[in-house]
Amino acid sequence: MFRRYLRLLKVRLRASSLLAMQYQADFLLDGLISLFWMASALVPLFVVYQNAQRDIEGWSFGESLLVIGWFTLLQGILEGAINPSLQGVVEHIRKGTLDFVLLKPADAQFLVSTENFLPWRAINLVAALIIFGYGFHQIGRAPSLSGVAISLVLLGASVLLLYSLWILTVCAAFYVVKVDNLTYLFTSIFDAARWPAPVFRGVLAFVFTFVIPLAVMTTFPAEAMLGRLPWTALVWALLGSLLFAFFSRRVWLHSIGRYTSASS
Repeated sequence: MFRRYLRLLKVRLRASSLLAMQYQADFLLDGLISLFWMASALVPLFVVYQNAQRDIEGWSFGESLLVIGWFTLLQGILEGAINPSLQGVVEHIRKGTLDFVLLKPADAQFLVSTENFLPWRAINLVAALIIFGYGFHQIGRAPSLSGVAISLVLLGASVLLLYSLWILTVCAAFYVVKVDNLTYLFTSIFDAARWPAPVFRGVLAFVFTFVIPLAVMTTFPAEAMLGRLPWTALVWALLGSLLFAFFSRRVWLHSIGRYTSASS
């Protein structure tokens, strides 16, 4: 079963790559625009630290760059692998074409989650590695092997969290047809993940840790690379991501059960 879905994923990735490379000028232009937006994301950080001339909430400029690096990497995964496919679910529901997906002999959530990819977003991975390198150059040391290994484990948890939150957002389309504003709101909230979690206080700190766990997605992996993430935080992050995945799966199955096609 696993090998069957893996082959199906490879087929869909290949189809998306061929489609994207069909118009090479557009492919290169999209990549350049992506680079521009990634560079612009660094500007607020330079402005803040230039004016402050000191650490902010215990985070130096170089350490904050690590958070930006994780944000850049996750933004590429969100906009290149998660968002393009799941945005199509809303259109399927609106046009009544989700029936064709449900009739196929494969899991519907897998099919709608792998329908479309934007391969040029892989440029975010290169940009993130450059930011990590510059960040550690500013700090004056290299990350430990154990820190890198833990941060990679947290990358898996972060992707699972992002995907689960996006599934929950898309499930709203089964109840209210127009969810464009909701997806824009989620994207705007995700922008806050570019800042270290201690910057936020009060209600925002609670929301960004437990409700929309942005701190787990970018600040925790950065702390792991710095070798100062407590083991308890790692365990809670993994358990939390699994809980979000289980909850989003149940909500998806419940939403599919309520779905009525356009022809019924």
